[in-house]
Amino acid sequence: MTTKLLSALLCVLLLGCATVLLAEEPTQAEAERYIIESERQWAESVASGDPSAIERILADDFVGVDPEGRMYDKATMVADTRNAPKVYLSNHLNEVKVRFFGPDTAVAQGSETWERRTGEPKRGRFVWTDTWIRRNQKWQIVAAEDLIAPEVSH
Repeated sequence: MTTKLLSALLCVLLLGCATVLLAEEPTQAEAERYIIESERQWAESVASGDPSAIERILADDFVGVDPEGRMYDKATMVADTRNAPKVYLSNHLNEVKVRFFGPDTAVAQGSETWERRTGEPKRGRFVWTDTWIRRNQKWQIVAAEDLIAPEVSH
């Protein structure tokens, strides 16, 4: 093979590899859609009791802080989700703002409106901040902080 032909083949091979690698990288818009949809699924799981979204989106080393200031891990959140329908009648995502800090870190902030089966207050909001990290081509939450806030009056 000539040097020119070998150089041309090497360029084609490198270009092909780069194209494959770039095709695997989600765009920021795709990542934002995934994060917002995942946040919606987490919110809905509070009333459904289905922990499958939580098992997928919380990292194994996840740590959260609940509205009472207690820290909890992924296993606790999964177990609490299974029992949540006993407490919550509904929980719906209101809004989410996602900000990216480099290609592998995002902070999502938002709120959810909930209604309890019993207890006071009967209705309210969670206001939260979730820290997302992309590891091994997967976006997951590594930290969360939740507050309870009164409903917004319209």
